[in-house]
Amino acid sequence: MTKCHYSVMFIGREEELQKLQEFQKRKVAGMIVVCGRRRVGKSTLIEHFAQGKRFLEFYGLAPREGLTSQDQLNHFGEQLGLAFQLAPMRFANWNHALDTLAELTKQGEVIIFLDEISWMAGSDKDFVGKLKGAWDTKFKKNPKLILILCGSVTSWIEENILNDKGFMGRVSLTLTLKEMPLSDANKFWGKHRISAYEKFKILCVTGGIPRYLEEIQPEQTAEQNMKRLCFSRGGILVEEFDKIFRDIFTKRADDFKKIVQVLAQGNHELGQLCHHLKVEPTGALSHRLHVLEQSGFITRDYVWDKSKKKSKLSKFRLKDNYLRFYLKYIEPKKHLIEQGLYADLFLEDLPEWNTIMGFQFENLVLNNLPAIQHLLQISSSSVLSAAPYFQHQTKRYPACQIDLLIQCRYTMYVCEIKFCQKISPDVMDEVSEKMEKLTLPKGVSLRPVLIYQGELSPKISQANFFTHLISFEQFLQ
Repeated sequence: MTKCHYSVMFIGREEELQKLQEFQKRKVAGMIVVCGRRRVGKSTLIEHFAQGKRFLEFYGLAPREGLTSQDQLNHFGEQLGLAFQLAPMRFANWNHALDTLAELTKQGEVIIFLDEISWMAGSDKDFVGKLKGAWDTKFKKNPKLILILCGSVTSWIEENILNDKGFMGRVSLTLTLKEMPLSDANKFWGKHRISAYEKFKILCVTGGIPRYLEEIQPEQTAEQNMKRLCFSRGGILVEEFDKIFRDIFTKRADDFKKIVQVLAQGNHELGQLCHHLKVEPTGALSHRLHVLEQSGFITRDYVWDKSKKKSKLSKFRLKDNYLRFYLKYIEPKKHLIEQGLYADLFLEDLPEWNTIMGFQFENLVLNNLPAIQHLLQISSSSVLSAAPYFQHQTKRYPACQIDLLIQCRYTMYVCEIKFCQKISPDVMDEVSEKMEKLTLPKGVSLRPVLIYQGELSPKISQANFFTHLISFEQFLQ
């Protein structure tokens, strides 16, 4: 039986764990699909859920030049032999391999975990059909069996499993893991008394990605942690970008990298993105954007108009904080980092630090919308939309851009997201001007909100202009 490599510290994921535990109470065999960005903690979640249970874990080999389907089969046979304390098994095809696994697990409670399944399938175009056949004729006959399919190439799982007609009705639970909320990310510092600003600097790079958060050494300052992770030879975040793009996108990695390079400079409508990429809005581009979105790296924010409906206006946003930080600060200096010339770096001396941190802070906020909803005491049933808002200038309306507009049935929350060492009273004039440009539906109130990291001018609190002042520290609680 394969061994579970449990994390020393398992944090969060209560909702997902509860769903898995409820699933196990079923009286019939079940199939689960787990998706999410690489390093978001999919395997760790499953291993934690399976702790103390009969658990068989198999994983595909990462793509490399010359790797064949037979290599994947041989690797699977070796893992199967180890799991049952047998000699390495040799299979000529996946029908034989999967049937053998099913025969060995035909009785008793068992959780089978096929990790990085797209790698396991390799170049075998019939893998999915063979897996479906094995499920229908063998695996599901054991009522106490759970088969979990997992992978970082979410687009492959979507296309070959979730949207495949052959698997319709067979997947009983789908979990899509997102970044951890900041309140859970905060727990990686343990009981150490670290300032919110120090945590802010690190979280602006790691976001809520558990694998990166595990590398935090609480006894070190933010500067020391960042130098070790991002600006030292061999640092995990120095090498991570190339590993992600090579493993997920293989030979097409450069095409996907060009898109995130453009979005690292700011949010763009499709036409603007095409202009910067110097391409036409073809189906190939749409597919790449969809793959990046499914992989958890970008998102498409749609504008909701005054009729309370989603309009055609939208912008693509690089939602992954690590990717932007890497492209802006690590990659351009990678040759110097390899030479050890960034050892004495001071983060706030980096070019455009405040501007980039403003982007990073905005992403942190937008990736934690449930926390904002809670802090504003908004009922989930009343929210119609929550996303960045923009409107183009026309003869009737002026141009306008709002960091976050939360539209409820009877209230609109105009949220300004601000990172600055000292936040001046000018922010009230900026938000007031934006509010004047909005056209409100009848019977809807407008409430300005400031979400900030930095020192507030006392005049802001005294003016009572904002209905809510939300500090970054409140997200950590």
